[in-house]
Amino acid sequence: MQTERVEPFAAARALMVMIDEMIDGAILVDKDARIVWSNDKHVWFSDQRMAMLGFRSAADAIGQPVERLIPHSRMREVVESGRSLPLDIMRYGEHTLLVSRLPLRDEGGAVIGALAFALKNSLTYLRPIADRFNKLQSRLTRVEQELAASRASQYTVENLIGFSPAMLQVKRLVRRAGQILSAVLLLGETGTGKELVAQSIHASSDRAHRPFVAVNTAAIPENLLEAEFFGVAPGAYTGAGRQARPGKFQLAHGGTLFLDEIGDMPLPLQAKLLRALQEREVEPLGSNQIVKVDVRIIAATSRPLADMVRSGAFRSDLYYRLNVFPIQLPALRERKDDLEILATRFSEKIALGLDQPMREFTPAALDALRHHDWPGNVRELANIVEQVYVRTEGDRITAEDFADILPNAAIPSPAAPDRRRPLSTAMDELERGLILEALRETQGNKLEAARNLGLSRTNLYAKLRKHGIPAQPDD
Repeated sequence: MQTERVEPFAAARALMVMIDEMIDGAILVDKDARIVWSNDKHVWFSDQRMAMLGFRSAADAIGQPVERLIPHSRMREVVESGRSLPLDIMRYGEHTLLVSRLPLRDEGGAVIGALAFALKNSLTYLRPIADRFNKLQSRLTRVEQELAASRASQYTVENLIGFSPAMLQVKRLVRRAGQILSAVLLLGETGTGKELVAQSIHASSDRAHRPFVAVNTAAIPENLLEAEFFGVAPGAYTGAGRQARPGKFQLAHGGTLFLDEIGDMPLPLQAKLLRALQEREVEPLGSNQIVKVDVRIIAATSRPLADMVRSGAFRSDLYYRLNVFPIQLPALRERKDDLEILATRFSEKIALGLDQPMREFTPAALDALRHHDWPGNVRELANIVEQVYVRTEGDRITAEDFADILPNAAIPSPAAPDRRRPLSTAMDELERGLILEALRETQGNKLEAARNLGLSRTNLYAKLRKHGIPAQPDD
């Protein structure tokens, strides 16, 4: 097809003729995006396509807007912008084409039209690219899944161990906090399990399947806090990456952001945090763009925030924003009823981690733990139990195992015998103690306890009645 329109495009047409074996269709348009030439390849100018458009032949398409022949064509975009689209995947009828679009210019640099051509056997050319893309996509999906799993909460209310009145109250408040969207403030000494409680609240909420992101304010240098919270724009400062780095607010979008040790946050950042909470938006460092965020806040501190507000060390407006649903976590010395079950749970976990048999606590060992004041709370108890496992040996954990680990005052000295007691009374007390120990070792199995004591089952029951020990039936 040749018309008076073709001459300005002679060089482009000659090039298409030279690479005819490599292409599966080529088309030229002028600066008004009207068709001026095609290489007659069937991909665009099939007889069926021409008839459907009301053309008797391909020649009738010359001078027509390119969109009439190729709906959704981007050729007009190329001639109007002067920018090339060197690689694009295009669907045309039943064909999938790998298309290049280039602007054509005159000697003065003005755009006079555009050229588009499709590579022959496009699917063959596309397959290696598609295969690599699919592999990268699979890898990205896997990394996103792993990242999502790492940001999911690991604990639920069931992981809050203890049945003391103080812990039952904490569990009740945690379940309530999971049903609301208001900010939660966790108060308590270091080592009382504030992050575990925060994760339990998240797991109890309707955001449980969204990210849980934790940040320890005290562990981040003051000059990096703003970037950690709000993110960094590309090239925001010397050494900044070329790509934007999201902050904790963006990472927690749709989920929960846990701000640990909030009392250590410097005053300038407190103002920016308050604005982020009120407006539900953040401005990355070095950027003028506002990013909307949907984040549920759980804050925690071991410091007396109310006193800090009075002294001016903590903003009162931020304090009131965070202190909507406070939960006071009890110290371990205030819930010693839970000490045995906590110590046993740590013993199970540590034995598993060290690939050792689990060691039970003797009554004297538990008494030694109860006499300790636990300034480090639950975290200190976990550390003490682990030290016992790595520093001592034996089938059970005894009071003597704590001799070099706990302060001496924590290990009760054995009571001096009362020499004024009758021998029969002392013998009865000894016998009663031996029977109770045998029952503990056999987990209440009377028949096995009797064998260990060298007694018949009948004699054992008689002694149980004598010493006032409940005789429940064997399991």
